[in-house]
Amino acid sequence: MNDSSATNPTENATMPAKQFGRLVLLRHGQTVWSESGQYTGRTDIPLTDEGERQAVRAGERLREAFPNGFLPGDIFTSTMGRAQSTAELAGFPEHETTENIVEWDYGRAEGRTRQQLAAMTGFPWDVWRDGSRAIDPRYEGRRIETLPDGQQIVVVNGPGETLDEVARRARAAIDAAMPALEAGRDVLFVAHAHILRILTTQWLDEPASFARKLRLDTAHYSVLGVYKGDHVIERWNC
Repeated sequence: MNDSSATNPTENATMPAKQFGRLVLLRHGQTVWSESGQYTGRTDIPLTDEGERQAVRAGERLREAFPNGFLPGDIFTSTMGRAQSTAELAGFPEHETTENIVEWDYGRAEGRTRQQLAAMTGFPWDVWRDGSRAIDPRYEGRRIETLPDGQQIVVVNGPGETLDEVARRARAAIDAAMPALEAGRDVLFVAHAHILRILTTQWLDEPASFARKLRLDTAHYSVLGVYKGDHVIERWNC
């Protein structure tokens, strides 16, 4: 008997695959430490005036690239003020905060430049190779630093995180975004250079140290997606 209500296998074969959402990564705008080269992890340092302007322009680029926008429940920021300010200035005032995309805790390197750390350690210290715990523990403690505008901030130098610990947080952030992505929705993360670069390596199933090869400038965005079943970079440093 010919059942007209039966499923046509030819129709099934030609049905388009369900579209996977895209994971959009936006680095916060400029700070005085991003300009000076001081490692900025858990110090809650504000955006500069230029950083605020950068955030506004980043929002304009994102709205052009993603005209359908993002649902408020699919926008996540670091708990740091510079990331939240960037999201708000970019036009995304409704967002969730998560510790999973807070910047790498640089520990004993926090607030110091590579040149200062090389002088302190006596060797060409490298965050990717050596990490905070290769720095003498006597450099731990709390100190006050004065920014160029006269604002005083507290800098905490502790043991810090290892690269593997940061990568685990990044994987947790990806896992939290997966239900929305699998449902075909785009997700926006507004955070920091190193955590977003490390998160990208975890998306690609690459070693976390590969992140050193991925440049991400202030208030620039990147897009991660799925192509023919593989996790890929769709756009970078836009």
